[in-house]
Amino acid sequence: MAVQGCLRGVLIDLSGTIHIENCAICGAADALKRLRKTCLKIRFVTNTTKESKRILWERLTNLGFSIEQDEIFTSLTAAHEVVCRKNLRPQLLLEDEALEDFPDTNTKNPNAVVVGLAPSKFNFNTLNDAFSLLKISTSWELWLKRMQCMKESLYMHEDVRDDIDGSQRAGLVGMLVKTGKYREGDELKISPSPNYVFENFPAAVDFIINHLT
Repeated sequence: MAVQGCLRGVLIDLSGTIHIENCAICGAADALKRLRKTCLKIRFVTNTTKESKRILWERLTNLGFSIEQDEIFTSLTAAHEVVCRKNLRPQLLLEDEALEDFPDTNTKNPNAVVVGLAPSKFNFNTLNDAFSLLKISTSWELWLKRMQCMKESLYMHEDVRDDIDGSQRAGLVGMLVKTGKYREGDELKISPSPNYVFENFPAAVDFIINHLT
């Protein structure tokens, strides 16, 4: 896919692309600094639901990344926007560390369910209540719909099937990095294959700077 000269923004997945838990991908922080010297708009996206945006942002800054909190868009953010827009009263199946992303949310007499990665909340009583209500899944599709308007943008991720494939179908340029979830041969598992494949985030950034800006 020819994007040279028309690329306007880069969506960067977080977990597996620039960090894994509390460890940064080697060279990723410096690569991000190089990328920021371009005229490209940069945003960070993640489908993690185990913790709030603030906690995630604090982890990233502690790892040496220069990122503003409002540059991060999470699936919890997307779910909260849906709850507010539809004036829903959700049952929140979320861990305590994620609840702060639903400030002032009315949860009395719920008519919806927000489901995240919350093993401590998955018991008979809560699940029995949840199955009787409308479900909102905090999956990546929620924010991807919002990102569809960002044409001429590139989406960088390490999950070829759930994220690269979906982003390319939505009209974004897909860039697969071989870190995190990546396993040998993943780039052959979707059709069309990823627009670009690189060993890691720094290599992808170097290509963007040298060939796509």
